[in-house]
Amino acid sequence: MFNDLSRMGKYLGQAARMLVGMPDYDTYVEHMGNKHPDLPVMSYEAFFRERQEARYGGGKGRPVRCC
Repeated sequence: MFNDLSRMGKYLGQAARMLVGMPDYDTYVEHMGNKHPDLPVMSYEAFFRERQEARYGGGKGRPVRCC
């Protein structure tokens, strides 16, 4: 029962972060490990800054995605 509640809490947290535009670092780390194991994984701080710049521009043009 507690395992199910924990899993539900994780998914609700992910959904809430997506609604406000805050990306999920754990999903990013999993993606990098599965799809790009040869590339380094950004720290949480670097990931957050990169996602902010991608979302709000940062003067570098349109957002770029890896996949």
